[in-house]
Amino acid sequence: MNFFKKFTKRDLGFAVLTGLITGAIAWRIFEFLKTPEFHNVPWSLLIVLVPVLWILGVLLGYFLGQWLEFFNQFGKFAAIGFTNFAITAGTLNFLLSLTSYSSGFGYFIISAISFTVGVISSYVWNKSWAFRSGNIPPSFAEFFKFVTVMLVALGVNVAVSSFVVNYIHPFAGMNPNTWANMGTVAGAACGLIFSFTGFKIVVFKQ
Repeated sequence: MNFFKKFTKRDLGFAVLTGLITGAIAWRIFEFLKTPEFHNVPWSLLIVLVPVLWILGVLLGYFLGQWLEFFNQFGKFAAIGFTNFAITAGTLNFLLSLTSYSSGFGYFIISAISFTVGVISSYVWNKSWAFRSGNIPPSFAEFFKFVTVMLVALGVNVAVSSFVVNYIHPFAGMNPNTWANMGTVAGAACGLIFSFTGFKIVVFKQ
């Protein structure tokens, strides 16, 4: 069980912190969407469950990293990815609650804002934890690369999410707010591919 030795106090701290943030935001989103509780289990329990899942996910990454070194980093990146998605979705739903822009150009604007918040969060978490470059002050070149990757990923995310929301009819009886979240899921998935590739190869290249 040598992989346990790789799990540091730093990993524990970041896993718990990002897990708490994700659990709290997910709880409030489910409440906002009036999602029925799963077998009468309150959504607030996510505040406890998600940090545990994040810890297990990082440990799984270290375990798989015994054979493929890539996974040593991937476990942390995955936890960060889900956290950033929660932050993006949380921002979107907060703006939805304020504006009711669940479609059209208004949705395009709040989707862009929420994704930008998520990407900035991703930069901070990945720099400080997954890519372990948090102790190095960002240079102008790094910041420029980050903005470039962010803009490309932003374009992909907003284009995909807006296409889903505005050109694909909601199915399974989903209401506009729920369908707006489905658009966010699709956009985030595509944007994640670009952001991870850019962070790994361009921004945090070692």
